[in-house]
Amino acid sequence: MLSAEKKKEIFKNYGKSVDDTGSSKVQVALFTYRINHLSNHLKNNKKDFNTERALVKLVGRRKKLLRYIEKRDINSYKNIIKHLGLRK
Repeated sequence: MLSAEKKKEIFKNYGKSVDDTGSSKVQVALFTYRINHLSNHLKNNKKDFNTERALVKLVGRRKKLLRYIEKRDINSYKNIIKHLGLRK
């Protein structure tokens, strides 16, 4: 699903460095990647209800983090929304 190389690429693109694994921007990017992966899985496996539940939980966690980022730094919030293509 998520290889070490892909994680390092996400850390480099959204974090301050490759070792920045805990910042909220990096977490939102990781959640978005996992959400996209699970959404594609559910298109093929419509009756996989455990995965559907995990997807709903991930969306909720990402939403909370995005609210946190929005409160702390609106410019950072706008940049990450634009870069990840979350809202239209």
